[in-house]
Amino acid sequence: MAWWAILLVGMATLLGLMFLGMPIFVSFLILNVVGVLALIGPTGFGMFANSIYTTATLADLAAVPLFILMGELLFKSGAMEVVIDSLDRLVGKVRGRQYVLCILLSAICGALSGAAMAVAGLLGRSLYPTMEARGYDRKLATGTILGGASLDPIIPPSVLAIVIASLAKVSTGQMLIAGIVPGLFLTLLFLAYVFIRVRLNPALTPDVSAELRDPATRGSALMAIVRMLPVSIIFFMVVGTIMLGAATPTEAAATGVAASILLAWYYGGLSMRMLLDAVGSGIRVAGIMLAIMAAATMFSQLLIFSGALNSLGAFIQHLQLHHAAMLAVLLVVPFFLFMFLDQTSVLMVLIPLYLPIIGIYHFDQIWFWTLILIIATVGGISPPFGYTLYAFKSAVPSMPTRLLFSAAWPFVWLIMLGALLMIVFPSIITFLPYLVRS
Repeated sequence: MAWWAILLVGMATLLGLMFLGMPIFVSFLILNVVGVLALIGPTGFGMFANSIYTTATLADLAAVPLFILMGELLFKSGAMEVVIDSLDRLVGKVRGRQYVLCILLSAICGALSGAAMAVAGLLGRSLYPTMEARGYDRKLATGTILGGASLDPIIPPSVLAIVIASLAKVSTGQMLIAGIVPGLFLTLLFLAYVFIRVRLNPALTPDVSAELRDPATRGSALMAIVRMLPVSIIFFMVVGTIMLGAATPTEAAATGVAASILLAWYYGGLSMRMLLDAVGSGIRVAGIMLAIMAAATMFSQLLIFSGALNSLGAFIQHLQLHHAAMLAVLLVVPFFLFMFLDQTSVLMVLIPLYLPIIGIYHFDQIWFWTLILIIATVGGISPPFGYTLYAFKSAVPSMPTRLLFSAAWPFVWLIMLGALLMIVFPSIITFLPYLVRS
């Protein structure tokens, strides 16, 4: 069978199984079994053990369950309630303050969980009803939640960045650090958009005097900062130690878990039940992710064995596309896939296909894979199929679908604008990770 036929049949089968609702791990497993029998025969099943061993012995992947556990501990300990209350006080008299609060909260939640769907659901259940009750514009309120939640795969510590670094064989620390400036840059774009909209149309936001009379929003800004310090210290311990070169991502994640347990005790949320719930959630999520990665590693090995990847590289080289045209193709394909499919599953498929192409065109890997993370965020909130949209819809069932879609589009274009600027000015992404490395 020709190399292009192997790739076409394999990709079509895999995506077809996923679209039918088959679990990602099972989809990869079925394809692997059929592929081994077709290409190698029964003797090739030893590759399964090899793929599991290869995945299980990747040292950087130890950070994945630890970061997940850290997020679970912080959410279940009551730390997030303290952050929300403190931010509400710090935002102060800014007009459109709830929009600002929403974007800032999303960025912080992203640093703690890294899951856009989870944050969209969380803020949809907790913050959106308050914004609606206080008279904020429903469309802009929905958009700020969706836009803010979309930042989560970018802002470190990002589990998705660790997955990419492990599969693409790049520095995990650099991939994590590379998300800091783009995450802040997109956050500023969102805030600028909100301020401009509110300035041009004051009817989008109610009078803040009523909010400032709310006991939840009153109090000393200094005390609000003091209450947020413990969470800020955890963020520094995780990201700061990686940037300073004092710890590997795995060591930083383990330190973050220990600090989160102490923080839960400090806030009075530490209990055996809470610990067991957090550990159980972390094991479930990490176990599923590692199972997917083991099956995806087997899939990559099959593609290499068949010669399809080498042939694809030769074919791309023969086309002699301009760098800009090839970059556009490499970014457009995942943009559409991320609308329909889980981010991890898309990356498992694309990374082995993209690696030889990136080598041929000499794209900077940290820069390119960070762009892929940004594309993952915009695909998740792009109508009509972005899965983050439906996570919000499940949290706010009364939200009309047409309003949900129209709320998302401005933030889709803002992220696209940000990605375009990062393509034109790659130092937005590469400056910080390479500064730290040097």
